[in-house]
Amino acid sequence: MTAMDATLADYAASLENSALNATLATLYGETGRFSGGRRLGKLLETMRTRFGDGPAIAVSVPGRTELGGNHTDHNHGRVLAAAVHLDCLAVASPSSIPEITLLSELFPEPIRVDLASTAPRPEEEGRAEALIRGVADGFRQKGLNVGGFNATLSSLVPVGSGLSSSAAFELTICAIFNHLFNQGAVSELEQARFARRAENLHFGKPCGFMDQLSCAIKGVLLIDLLNPDSPDFTSIEYDFEKTGYGLAMVETGGDHSNLTAEYAAIASEMRAAARVLGREVLRGASLSEAMTAIPEIRRAAGDRAVLRCIHFIEENERVDHLAAALAEGRLGDYFRLARASGDSSWRLLQNCASAADPASQPIMLALAMTERFLEGQGACRIQGGGFAGSIQAYVPVERLKEYQEVMEKVFGQGAVVLLRTRGPSSALIRA
Repeated sequence: MTAMDATLADYAASLENSALNATLATLYGETGRFSGGRRLGKLLETMRTRFGDGPAIAVSVPGRTELGGNHTDHNHGRVLAAAVHLDCLAVASPSSIPEITLLSELFPEPIRVDLASTAPRPEEEGRAEALIRGVADGFRQKGLNVGGFNATLSSLVPVGSGLSSSAAFELTICAIFNHLFNQGAVSELEQARFARRAENLHFGKPCGFMDQLSCAIKGVLLIDLLNPDSPDFTSIEYDFEKTGYGLAMVETGGDHSNLTAEYAAIASEMRAAARVLGREVLRGASLSEAMTAIPEIRRAAGDRAVLRCIHFIEENERVDHLAAALAEGRLGDYFRLARASGDSSWRLLQNCASAADPASQPIMLALAMTERFLEGQGACRIQGGGFAGSIQAYVPVERLKEYQEVMEKVFGQGAVVLLRTRGPSSALIRA
């Protein structure tokens, strides 16, 4: 059965007769396939109730966690990242009109986007409509097919957690356009380009490319962005669950709404340092070169730019060592390097607290608590862009329950989530 041969009724029947069990287990793990099936069933029922039966597709796009390479992507660096089981799950059917209607618990009202024009609209900046329109514009600019559709969407990727909720959402829209109107012919890399362009141009956020690449390609990936439009990928087979450690995310809270300027300052200060070194970006600069130029960088961009420059150079090199340690199963070396990555983000990159609200430092508090809980075991580091959001921690499996209790007393019920890495898989769920 091809993608567009399936109907909502076919998907419902496949759920009922357990034909989707293996697919759901691949996406969510054996213990998570039941809840995954319930989510899909609810989306199917909403679609049939609101829009009637008919041709349909279901797609799943994961969030991602950065394992190494904090804020290296926007200066053409290396990143180690992994797709996770928390995902955007959507069901979509083609519409007879050139308009998109999207229903989701993420939004209090239906999202509607008229496709008559897909050019950026200033009034949509920072909103979901901008991401949808921007993805449609990317497809249209490349001469690909776009069309109206109705969809229901459920997301397990927490907003502002550092798991790339926006990239997962963008790529879900990409997957719908790809499989509803382009026979699945658009590559994952091209979809990642469309998603990043939508976030930069339409949404107004100057993000790098790592989030979209990780969510699109999936698996544990070493990504080299020396050529950012055609990056190199190396897949690494690894399952943290088999090491005796769990990879936990701690959502510390905090407001991301006013942090765009702080995120942008990291890239701009790194590039200012690069210009002093006669470069456009910091990729390729050596530590000795940067240390020699400290007086000039200070004069041109300030002390923080020097520190962020040093972070980039050392973190970019550290990513290769992290990937090698993981691929070779040297867990002790991997944890040592992960701790060094977190320490560099804290001291040099300085994205663990917002300068706008110095009294609120939940990221740093969570890191300090976790370091003392682990007592030299495992590792912990910031996750994602920083300033607010979450940390990641590698915790011995036998102490996970205790860790959860300790952290949730401070950060609230449900703040600790055990992440499961997701291997390479198609976004399309076949009925």
